[in-house]
Amino acid sequence: MVSVRPSYGLRMPDTSPHGPAPRLRPTGSSPWPVVAAVLVGGWAVLVTVSSQVVGWAADQLVLVAGLHRAVLVWPVVALATVVLVGAPSLALALLPRSPAVRATGRAWLGATLALGALTLLRAVPPVHEEAYLAALAATAAVLALVINRLSHRRADGEVPAVSGKLLPRRAGRQQFPRSSADLDGSPAIAVTLLAVAAGLASLLPWVGVGALGGALETLLAGLAAAALGTLAAALLDAAFWGRFAVGAPPRPARLVLVGGLVAGVTLVPLAGAAGQSGAQLPALLLLPPLGFVLGALEAAARRSGRPAGRAPVRWLVGLALAGPLAFTDPEEITLLLVGSRDVPYWVAVGAGAAFAVAVLLAVGYGVLLARPRARAPRRVAAGLTAGALLAAVAVVYVVPGRPGLYGERLLVVLREQADLSGLPTGRPGRDGRNARATEVYRRLVATADRTQGDLRRELTRLRLHPTPYYLVNAIETDGGPEVRAWLSGRPEVARVLVSQRLRPLPAAAPPARGDQPAPTGPVWNVSLIGADRVWSELGVTGSGVVVGSSDSGVDGRHPALAAGFRGGDDSWYDPWEHRRAPGDRGGHGTHTIGSAVGRNGIGVAPGAQWVGCVNLDRNLGSPAHYLDCLQFMLAPFPAGGNPFTDGRPDRAPDVLTNSWGCPPIEGCDPGALRPATAALAAAGILVVAAAGNSGPYCGSVADPPAPYPDVLTVGAVDRARQLTSFSSRGPAAGGLAKPDLVAPGAGVPSAFPGGGYATLDGTSMATPQVAGVVALMWSANPALVGDLAGTRRILLDTTTPAGVPAGTRRCGGPADEVGAGLVDAYAAVRAAQKAGAPS
Repeated sequence: MVSVRPSYGLRMPDTSPHGPAPRLRPTGSSPWPVVAAVLVGGWAVLVTVSSQVVGWAADQLVLVAGLHRAVLVWPVVALATVVLVGAPSLALALLPRSPAVRATGRAWLGATLALGALTLLRAVPPVHEEAYLAALAATAAVLALVINRLSHRRADGEVPAVSGKLLPRRAGRQQFPRSSADLDGSPAIAVTLLAVAAGLASLLPWVGVGALGGALETLLAGLAAAALGTLAAALLDAAFWGRFAVGAPPRPARLVLVGGLVAGVTLVPLAGAAGQSGAQLPALLLLPPLGFVLGALEAAARRSGRPAGRAPVRWLVGLALAGPLAFTDPEEITLLLVGSRDVPYWVAVGAGAAFAVAVLLAVGYGVLLARPRARAPRRVAAGLTAGALLAAVAVVYVVPGRPGLYGERLLVVLREQADLSGLPTGRPGRDGRNARATEVYRRLVATADRTQGDLRRELTRLRLHPTPYYLVNAIETDGGPEVRAWLSGRPEVARVLVSQRLRPLPAAAPPARGDQPAPTGPVWNVSLIGADRVWSELGVTGSGVVVGSSDSGVDGRHPALAAGFRGGDDSWYDPWEHRRAPGDRGGHGTHTIGSAVGRNGIGVAPGAQWVGCVNLDRNLGSPAHYLDCLQFMLAPFPAGGNPFTDGRPDRAPDVLTNSWGCPPIEGCDPGALRPATAALAAAGILVVAAAGNSGPYCGSVADPPAPYPDVLTVGAVDRARQLTSFSSRGPAAGGLAKPDLVAPGAGVPSAFPGGGYATLDGTSMATPQVAGVVALMWSANPALVGDLAGTRRILLDTTTPAGVPAGTRRCGGPADEVGAGLVDAYAAVRAAQKAGAPS
């Protein structure tokens, strides 16, 4: 017979079928352990939530800045959380004499250590979501197994008995009294069904606002949610709840309020570990209130003489976490999409609705199941409730939801790329350019057709829906990691990239609208580079030249742009939504093409025409859609046409403005678009690209296509001709000096959808002005059309000085900061007029 420790304010649980056990009166009980537990719990929630938000914010700042992913962010967050929360939790688990306080400390310590281990998995790049989810499921399952083994080992040897003393444990299992209600397990089944119902209710908002990924991704998300539910059940087992079950029958209020509060704090670290960076944020809001639901379910079960077991915890937590894990893509929970009703907005809506549901469940279950005279839950009623909620989930998913799978695709880059050497020089000007473009198109298509046939047929046989490309000899296809591994092993394949696909929204974001009036004359940036002098003194406006825009789209009805649209059936392409007429929901593309060719004083070459393509949907792109637009620019084709057979290289635009980059989060590697820009250059089409907005960091001209040598890369200066803080700096990969030159990019006014105007900052704003200067040069001297070397030489030789503000971080020399200097439209056009035909 062993002695009983005092409980310090809590009576030992009574499991006797013969009536309540004598109350154990502690000697010298103290409130300080409880006070300490309250303080530690508040500290644990504060540290965990703060560290998760800070870690996500750090990820986002790096992403927005265009820098390489900081892999050490999450290991540092994990270590800090384990130290700051684990140490006081360990003290609670060891020092107080109160069993309830020690159980509290053990639960919080276990959850914190689990958070530390699971957070380390975020070293897996977000683009490999399936690999991350598989690792999360496996690690959470192993942690649950370890905690179960430790709990059994700790519990062996003692069980509460009828007298309030401790008896030896037999077979390692707690001996609970049996009654007629226990014989068929009805109360336990009813409680589990009620937990399923609560989990489905928590899942319902996500089914309404979210969308599933690919088949494997969805399966792994479900497994990860189930594993995390099992981990929660290992922490919140019968022994945990037994420390808060006082009296015979136990007092429900204590189980719900005290036990539920401790359980809610335990779920906070598990929520912080639930998903890649971003997916855990809604879980942090959703899970804690469910601790009170678990307390109510435990109270209902113990009223029948036995604990609820682990099944209710597994079902409730697992189903609740399935929402953010399966129905959201963490890569889309990003600051890049904040500011419109895009994924972050709908995730906030889903999280808020799920939180409200969790609170209502806590109150409702607490009132219905834990009031003093509440009846034990009935299996039939609980089953009907769970069935009704399952039907509601199915209806919401099918009717207002977005049924189907929306997983990422793969871009398979083949080893053999077209040989574009030895192209005929041809005549100067557009005729020669068209001849070269035609030959480039022919070689590219021939190479793709010859090398892709077997792989296309195999992918079609497997129903993976291949889409071939020729500008880069590549194929986009469905498939997850298993398909990627198979493709990577094929001899004709060089590498396989992930081609991102955005999941659909419940409702389209309202289109952007310009709220500024039309300018009354040439805007400041047009005057700064001398474009207005070209119009007035040289009589050159860009007529006869076509500028191609690959961006978020173009508002084709804008008064500054409508007259400049080239028209015909091959001047507009939207590979995202297949709209037949020019349009732009985001506004970025309208603004950039306006700075190139817009009327009303906003465009550098107002007499030039434009064609457009949508390569950004909701401000995010993919390697395949960037290729869609670049192919269209080499050989435009009519709506619904086949790029391989219906391309018209003689209708290609002359110069391309590209205010975008393809970072790793969208699936690009450094060489992803290299064959594309090389082919365009070989065809005599000048590619102008933004340097990026990752300044003042050195070496930040990194995302394709800006670092490529055959691309004219543009940085940004302000009104004082000083380099802006955001403009990316060189050197690029291999020590290549970038940017090539700079243009005004701070506070640039231009067209915006809806007929209005807006003022924006960025190298995106600087880039189209350089494309406009090229249009002026080629309009002044058509013999220069297609002469990329001669055009580049004139542009760089006629720049004016641009400076770097004092105190700014320096990157190598001026060539890696401002390139050759500030573009000078007037000097460049004068030099172009004097230039002879290219040799």
